[in-house]
Formats: sequence, structure tokens, C-alpha cells
Amino acid sequence: MTHLSKLGSYTLLCIASLTIMVGALVAPGLISISNALGINEYAVWLVTFPALGAVIFAPLAGKSIDKFGAYRSLIIGLILYGALGFAVYWLQGPWFVLSNRILLGGITAVVMASSTVLISQWYVGNERLSMIAKQGMAIELGGVLFLFMGGKLASLYWAYPLSLYLVAWLFLLMLLLFVPRKSPSLSDETQGNAPQAQQGLSLKQVYLFATLAMVVFFTAIVQLPNSMAQQGFNEAIVGNVLAFISLVAVVAAHFIPKVVKYMSTTYLLAVAFAAYALAHIVFANTNGLPLLMVGSVFAGVGFGFSIPLLNHMTVEKSAANVRGKNLSYFTMAVFGGQFITSFVEFIPGGVAASFYTSMILAALVAIVLVIKQRGSHLDSQTA
Repeated sequence: MTHLSKLGSYTLLCIASLTIMVGALVAPGLISISNALGINEYAVWLVTFPALGAVIFAPLAGKSIDKFGAYRSLIIGLILYGALGFAVYWLQGPWFVLSNRILLGGITAVVMASSTVLISQWYVGNERLSMIAKQGMAIELGGVLFLFMGGKLASLYWAYPLSLYLVAWLFLLMLLLFVPRKSPSLSDETQGNAPQAQQGLSLKQVYLFATLAMVVFFTAIVQLPNSMAQQGFNEAIVGNVLAFISLVAVVAAHFIPKVVKYMSTTYLLAVAFAAYALAHIVFANTNGLPLLMVGSVFAGVGFGFSIPLLNHMTVEKSAANVRGKNLSYFTMAVFGGQFITSFVEFIPGGVAASFYTSMILAALVAIVLVIKQRGSHLDSQTA
């Protein structure tokens, strides 16, 4: 099998970094950007509405990928990503600005799903798992890098962070130069036969757990700034803690291919949710930076083990001719979970209650996964 060059692999990882950037990029300069665009009353929606757009348009994105091909869809997606992201500079008022953000989220669904399809076409087996783990690392590193750059640029002028959306056009050029249009595995999978039945989770269960993982993870991301502000931490320290969570997630994702050699993917997913539960109980009771860092380690491990692993499960359980559709549903689940956290602040009892609620949810999911895996193991022994 022909392998993708290192520059080609690097290109696909760079494209993956655009995923978390879509909403997070404006977060550091949210106040000044929302005031300049005339939507100061809806400032938070600048961050959350791309996720809503990804949920709405994900099924359409999947159909376009399966019909026109991942490569062509990714080209169109990158062109529109840069154009729509930067075009908000010329818009004014809630209707135009938020419509732009929803459409940008829909394009992000195309970019995320089609780039993952290309990875699935160029890599198989353990190499595919390793590459998807690296994709998860790239997404988190993108969050760290673009949040940092967005904050620096926002301090100079409110509109400067928007120029970072145009990096998608640089990645488009890299795609055309370093990633061939035809991948070697296409000829192997043109029949589109469904993969052989596997033990473990069904695709619907994968989507469900992806949604729950993002709900639990983003509850921490949304509530930590409030919790830390109540403890007297400034915005710089809050940013450093959130960046530290992302860095831990990068390290955790790196170890997925090694860990799955010693335990099943279902058990590893249970470990991820157990880590989420520990993170939230620490965040609910923290009273200083040392405990915050402990909770951040658990939160990073939870994300690093869960989302890349569930992404890989989606690929492995999907026939080639419907992989775009299935990955778009996975994208919808991920962004859906992110959007649901917009309503976390309405949980009665304040920030601590939100952390405890997420802790209970994560613990219950971990228990369900362990029970399910044990049941599958017993069934295989008696079969």
C-alpha cells in the first residue's frame, strides 16, 4: 500500500486544527468583537453558534462527501471556511452575524468529516488509529495555538483575530501540493461492503457517548472561568489552566495506540469517563491552584482518551461508501454536546452544582461501559 508523505500527513493534521478554532478563536476578544459587530447582547453566541451550525448541516455535509468525494468536498470546505470566517468583519447586527456563524459551523462539519475520511483512506489498522489519535492531538494543539494568537491580536485591534480564519487557504494550498487526489485504499474499498460485525459499541452508541463526552468536557471549559474568578484568579491564569487541559489531552491521545494493546476500547472509554468524573469532583471542591491542576490532568486525560477513540470507532464501523455520512453524524454528536453546554448555567445551585451534575453523569456512563464490556466478554465465552 502506498503511504502518504510526511508533508501530506502534516497537512491533514493542520486541517484538523481548524475544528476547535471555529468558535474558540473569538473567545479572548469576545467583548470588543461583539461590541464592534453590534451584538454585545449576544456575545456568547459568537462562540456557540458555529456548533449549532455543525449540528444542523452535518447530515447534508455527509451526503455531499459521499456523493462528490472527500477530497473535492474538503477543497470547497476550506475555501468557504476562510471566506465566511473573515467576512464577518463586514457584517453588522445579530441577524447577519449569527447567520454567518451558523453557516461557518456547517462548513466546519464538512472540513472535519472530509479530512477524517481522507485519513481513513490513506491509513488502515493500527496506523489509522495512530493517525486519528494524532488528529485529536492536532485539534487540541490548535485550540492552544489559536487561542493564544487570538488573544494577542485582539489586544492590538478587535478585527485582527478574524484574519486567522484565512489560514484555511494556506492549508488548502498544502492539500493541493502534498495530498494526492486519489488515495490507494479507494480501490480496496470501492465495493462499500459493511465491515464485519465487531464486539463492542454500535454506531448509535458511539454517537451517544461522543455527545455525553463533549457535554461533560465542555461543562468544565464553560464553568471553570466562573469558578476561578470566584476564587480570585485573573484571566491570564484561567487561560493558562485551560491551555494546560488541552496539553494534557494531547499527551493522552498520543498514548491511545499503546493502551489499546492492553485493554479493550470499551474499557478505555470507561477510563476516560472515570477521569471526567474525578476532574469534576476536584473542580467542585477546589480552593487553590494545586487542586485545579490535578483536576485539569483528569479532564485532559478524559478528553484525550474519549474523542479520538470514538472517532476511530466510527471509521472502523463504517463501510467506505457511507463513511462520510457516518463521520458527519459523529461531527454532529461532538458539536451537539458542545452546544448543549450553553445551557449548563441554568442548572440550579450555581457552578458547584454543575460540576457535581457532570461528575454523576460521567460516573454513570463509566459504570454502564464496564457492565457492557463484561456482558460482551461473557457472551463471547458462552458462544
